[in-house]
Amino acid sequence: MTMTPEQATWFAGVCDRMIANVDQVLLGKSHVIRLAFVALFSGGHLLLEDVPGTGKTSLARAMAQSIDGTASRVQFTPDLLPGDITGVSIYDQKTQEFEFHRGPIFANVVLADEINRASPKTQSALLEVMEEGQITVDGVRHPVDRPFMVIATQNPIEQAGTYRLPEAQLDRFLLKTSIGYPDHQSTMRILENPHSSDAAEVSAVVPASTVADMVSLVSTVHVDPSINDYIARIVEATRAAPEVRLGASVRAALALVRGTRALAASAGRSFVIPDDVKALAEVVLGHRLVLDPEAEFDGVTPSNVISRVLIDTPPPQDQSAR
Repeated sequence: MTMTPEQATWFAGVCDRMIANVDQVLLGKSHVIRLAFVALFSGGHLLLEDVPGTGKTSLARAMAQSIDGTASRVQFTPDLLPGDITGVSIYDQKTQEFEFHRGPIFANVVLADEINRASPKTQSALLEVMEEGQITVDGVRHPVDRPFMVIATQNPIEQAGTYRLPEAQLDRFLLKTSIGYPDHQSTMRILENPHSSDAAEVSAVVPASTVADMVSLVSTVHVDPSINDYIARIVEATRAAPEVRLGASVRAALALVRGTRALAASAGRSFVIPDDVKALAEVVLGHRLVLDPEAEFDGVTPSNVISRVLIDTPPPQDQSAR
């Protein structure tokens, strides 16, 4: 079954309304908001690397409000334990049975604030739920709510007392981007109305069940074999780049396909075009590359590598790719 043009038009309309809704809180950042919803509709997760005070918490709460869902925030600290995230089983003396008390991971949108400040053991508590949509406690599986998305943040400035995210965990995030500071006009609007960033004032656009249906609908967006070939060639080129020690994985290629499907649907198209791939290549692949230490010392960044790969890898000739 392939998404129909009518379904694509409806999808884009709902997506635009949700983006405009969140834009009331995160002024002037519609592109970042769209990327966040692309991650949500792809069934993926978002990693934000940004300095404090740029609206990361507001983004998560406003997204949850827009889908009439639940949001939770976990402040990652060195003393945080896995059970503080997933929940724990507590013995009930009245019933003489263990009762599971759900943790903050059981929400539609979970903000993992400063994720790199927790120990690797605590960080690993997110691996199962981000990949499989469930957690296992005492041998019992507990599925999380749908839709489900983790928005994790890390501060690129303060590195003291932090633990670098392992490649296996970085690979779980569909996208990595940053919000950045607002432009002058947006800053003026915030100063004139300080309460504009209150996510509690955001109204629901659609119920969470509709968003779950949209996530399923994204998988019906048509991807031409030529687009798959294009993505495969891009991924293979990252592995062959001389500055790269570890290139993009197969999971990265699958993530790029999922992301382009969601981006195409958000634009009102029932099929993916090469421009969708170009638009998401850096934010999907960049954080999955491990650069050679000498290249990093010379100032090479994943963004530089991806940009050159896109230049050197010709897209399909048929621009409609349908």
